[in-house]
Amino acid sequence: MAKKRTPMKKIKEVLRLKYDCGLSNRSIASCLKLGPSTISELLTRFRQSPLGWPLPESCSDTDLTQALYHGKKTSRDKVMPDFTQYAVELRRKGMTKMLLWQEYHEQYQEQAYAYTQFCEHFTRWFKTQKRSMRQLHVAGDKLFIDYCGPRLQVVNPDTGEVREAEVFVATLGASNYTYVEAFPSQGKSYWLEAHANTFEHFGGVPQLLVPDNLRSAVTKANRYEPRLNDSYQKLANHYQTAVMPARPYKPKDKAKAENAVLLVERWIMMRLRHQTFHTFKELNLAIRDLMNDLNQREMKQYGASRKALFEKLDKPALKPLPKQRYLYTETKRAKVGPDYHIEYRRHYYSVPHQLVGHHVELEASNRLVQIYHQGNLIAQHPRSQRERGNSTQPEHMPSNHQHQKWSPGRLLNWGANIGPATREVVNKMLNSKPHPEQSYRSCLGLLNLSKAHGESRLEQACKDALMLTKTNYTFINNLLKHNREGQLSKDNTSTPNLVHSNVRGPNCYH
Repeated sequence: MAKKRTPMKKIKEVLRLKYDCGLSNRSIASCLKLGPSTISELLTRFRQSPLGWPLPESCSDTDLTQALYHGKKTSRDKVMPDFTQYAVELRRKGMTKMLLWQEYHEQYQEQAYAYTQFCEHFTRWFKTQKRSMRQLHVAGDKLFIDYCGPRLQVVNPDTGEVREAEVFVATLGASNYTYVEAFPSQGKSYWLEAHANTFEHFGGVPQLLVPDNLRSAVTKANRYEPRLNDSYQKLANHYQTAVMPARPYKPKDKAKAENAVLLVERWIMMRLRHQTFHTFKELNLAIRDLMNDLNQREMKQYGASRKALFEKLDKPALKPLPKQRYLYTETKRAKVGPDYHIEYRRHYYSVPHQLVGHHVELEASNRLVQIYHQGNLIAQHPRSQRERGNSTQPEHMPSNHQHQKWSPGRLLNWGANIGPATREVVNKMLNSKPHPEQSYRSCLGLLNLSKAHGESRLEQACKDALMLTKTNYTFINNLLKHNREGQLSKDNTSTPNLVHSNVRGPNCYH
């Protein structure tokens, strides 16, 4: 049976990753889920064709197919490079394997190996040398990415609430230049924002991203065919880079990242351990100062700082940033509640009160929440991280709500009209939250139970809830729904103690 040809779309992606990104055959195979031999065959056919990269605009899929599968083969005699001399050259600052290959190719032309084969032969030769020789990283090639294990803290000055801060670390392979930033979580939106911030800080984009197998990056970890998160792949496409996650249980794949994380924990996080930060902006300003100090400190083994090596090696080799920054947004469809708010990530955002009961679409980034109705923007709020809080714009309120239609006093009076137990439950619900407004929905839900079940039944259910210290809407609603109000009091009525010869008194116990 004839071998099935690779789809033309993937062939073009192979050529892009090879000639635009400079990836090796195995790296391309890992990214595109193709066999290394398939990649090698495709590139050999392309080199033997009359076409060059980039492809001419007039080159159709048919033309490319004709060139790859019906072209004439050229001589396969190759000249082996002098890798001993090249290893010496690579120790010079600013030297890359790409430059050495270009000089070699100019000298031997058709008898020269392609860049991928050149690197493969060099790797085989390199493995036969002393094991103490360090790994070589091409300038602008790889960015290693991970999070620190320990976390920093951000303390709300008003409530005392403590939030854990995840510390993102990214380091370039050639210069060890490191970027550090703290985020509220390792969630997808913060993960993608961290990458965009990193690229802007560098002023360019590396050829390859090497993350750990985090859930925000990889949906299915696999040594041979890892499955990337769709949004992470979109970010890579936007910045014209490629992603190759570190293999599970292969620490050498991410040694650069682990070393950078260790340095950040020692030289940045430990210096901040006695300081208190009230916002992430404040925390990141402190991190930025220490990060700059880390990058400007001279490395003894190189005789230069990370910053100096970055300016000399990586920065000139980085690809330019696209015109627009990548912006990740989450979308959600929601129904507007009776209080003209919709919920997103445990926070409530207002919309015009006329839309109560309507369905709206929400788009949220890390900075902004936008709400649409029938394709029209109807509300826009700064993104809030305060759980169970409200973001309300006065113009969204009906005129009576603008004068505080609901208040703790009014809710307590409504409860008192039903009975003292109901009033006490309302009072406890109002006091259960840092702000009474956070309990308005629960209180209204409780009081409205009187319309469905009657005031006397609600009062009895509230008595049961107070006795069992379960003063919440869900418990009381379940009592009424299953006609259990009043029965719990009977079940818990104490019975007289039995007195006979078999019952021992308290004096028998010590």
